Amino acid sequence: MAEHPPDASVKPPAVPAPIRIVGLVLRAVFLCTLVVVVIRVSAPQSETIWSAYETPGDLVRLIIGAAVAIGMLVQLFRPPKDAQAYRTWAYLGIILAPLAVVVAVAAW
Repeated sequence: MAEHPPDASVKPPAVPAPIRIVGLVLRAVFLCTLVVVVIRVSAPQSETIWSAYETPGDLVRLIIGAAVAIGMLVQLFRPPKDAQAYRTWAYLGIILAPLAVVVAVAAW
């Protein structure tokens, strides 16, 4: 009698819904706050955005800040890939999300 080989594929462990939701929300708060801080810090020192062309340093800072902010926004819409990533964001997000909000308020 021929036996079938066992299924060799590894199934990822299921993430409990509360940890998944908390991880996603805290990750979103952290990344959105970082985007706000990056935009605030990379804004030109002068009055308007159009005066960034007058000073090369302001223009470079604006371009780098826009690239970093776009990169973070892309990461915002890419969910974590495994269960451990959700757990990590749930645990670290409890500390990092409020800290990022405090930094954003202080930078403003």
